[in-house]
Amino acid sequence: MIACHNLAKKFGAFAAVADVSLEIPTGSVCAILGPNGAGKSTLVKMLTGLVSPSSGSASVCGLSPSDPALKRIAGILPESLALFDALTIAEHLELTGAVYKLTRAETLLRTDHLLHLLRLEHGRNTFIRECSYGMKKKTALTMALLPNPKVLFLDEPFEGVDPITAETLRNLLRAVAKRGITVLLTSHILSLVDRVADQVVMINRGQIVWDSAIGDLPKSLEDLYFEIVERAPDEDLEWLGSEPS
Repeated sequence: MIACHNLAKKFGAFAAVADVSLEIPTGSVCAILGPNGAGKSTLVKMLTGLVSPSSGSASVCGLSPSDPALKRIAGILPESLALFDALTIAEHLELTGAVYKLTRAETLLRTDHLLHLLRLEHGRNTFIRECSYGMKKKTALTMALLPNPKVLFLDEPFEGVDPITAETLRNLLRAVAKRGITVLLTSHILSLVDRVADQVVMINRGQIVWDSAIGDLPKSLEDLYFEIVERAPDEDLEWLGSEPS
């Protein structure tokens, strides 16, 4: 389980996250939704111990986010991807296996499975500096999955990947949740969230404005999001497409 109570983070006078309380049951997929700057990434960073909260408390699988033991059981896809330009895709996975004390045989077997699943086999010996953004994103995803974590924190996992990879990942997250892995992800792709999440949490200006099971939404996810989080501006730029005077 992932839980936090009155969790807050201030940067000077600015409250990036304000008194957030939520619970994510074991073996479920929770999607955190909100506009850019809403506080989603800051919340994930606090839950993974990358940022210390200004106030409040949190626990992940019974551990404090600041407990080094959490790093052993959590798979993390960070906002920055945290990759090394001078290493190949395969070398990133070899390094990940070593950090988590997997045997070389386990690392190689899992690497083969993940690269095949995410369609990275052809690029396993490609240096990260030569990879497209989609390949980098998939490399970071394989690193998060390789150690067989108990909990997954995924910051925008569907952004920048092709439709087949996005659907593959959606199916994978549903499968691992059924096996008891807890997944927290952020996303802007509402059409995928609607099909992968058990729980939806909407956040705006650092505060939770909606938290419910996906089946308890009173209307479509898109309609609810546009109603309570942000509405697209309805403006016509008349000068676009017009003949110059």
